[in-house]
Amino acid sequence: MTPKPTLAVVGATGAVGSVMLQMLTHHADVWGDIRLLASPRSAGRKAAVRGEECEILALDEEALEGVDLALFLVPEAVAARWAPVAVTKGAVVVDTSAAFRADPDVPLVVPETNAHAARVRPRGIVASPGSTTLALVVAVGALHAEFGLSELVVTAQQAASGAGAGQAGVDALRAQLGLVAGDGDLGTHPGDVRRAVGEDTGPFPGPLALNVLPWSGTAGADGASSEEEQVRDETRRILALPALRVAATCVRVPVVTGHSVSVHARFEHPVPLDRAHEILATAPGVVLYDDPAAGDFPTPADVVGTDPAWVGRVRRSMDDERALDFFVCADNLRKGAALNALQIAESVVTYL
Repeated sequence: MTPKPTLAVVGATGAVGSVMLQMLTHHADVWGDIRLLASPRSAGRKAAVRGEECEILALDEEALEGVDLALFLVPEAVAARWAPVAVTKGAVVVDTSAAFRADPDVPLVVPETNAHAARVRPRGIVASPGSTTLALVVAVGALHAEFGLSELVVTAQQAASGAGAGQAGVDALRAQLGLVAGDGDLGTHPGDVRRAVGEDTGPFPGPLALNVLPWSGTAGADGASSEEEQVRDETRRILALPALRVAATCVRVPVVTGHSVSVHARFEHPVPLDRAHEILATAPGVVLYDDPAAGDFPTPADVVGTDPAWVGRVRRSMDDERALDFFVCADNLRKGAALNALQIAESVVTYL
């Protein structure tokens, strides 16, 4: 029998890495040896995977020897430095950072939508999209296959744990909530929340508790943010629609984990609402939860810790028979990062 492939989890001690170790324990056991790699400061610690305590190894060339597939769950700079090294050691790399997402020689993959793209990887690397794109693209892609997507307008309500904020964002939000919790009048006068929180707002450009921040990422072109450009560019690549018109606004909200996206999608053909419901109800990776009169619609507090993209408030646009409006929520650490990377890895391992 062919031995099972060796898997390396690079960034095993981070927020996404912790979720990944849980998933590896509960998913089908297709891997042989699993190596847990992290920064030198984490080396020697222990972490549980598949019911066993494993020692964390420092990320270096020796630790990558003999690895068949490497999951990179690390910041962009680390991935840019070490992913090519892993490839030279013979590994296929699945990377969750933004380091390679725009590289035409690196496929950008969402298995429910374009799994075939992972088979051709000139640089030996497969990229996973950002968490906001992953929250919406499975549902949008299923509708596109039927009706032909022509335009997308989205407002993303991003959790504190998303994007570059990570655990620092969660810690900052929790600290701010502690600072504002005791004053029942906060939020009723200009600047009172900002004064209560103080100057230290963590990785955010202002207070997030009792507030929303209409800015996420770094400055892009023409007033857009990098997160907004990312949603446009990644959606275009995944759906193979290079000229797709996309308008995106990214807003950071006081939610620990779970992105939500308000979607206005316009199609080439009229969209019967019953057919749209049928498509979403049967689309892989999507759960349709849509009975607003009964209070049934997804919220981040209800879907956190689950794998699918949850879709509700599905309705035809009031003034356009070719457009749908809907609301989608997904856990940004699971489908938005760890799960998608693991799904890619499990599909690639078939061809190793």
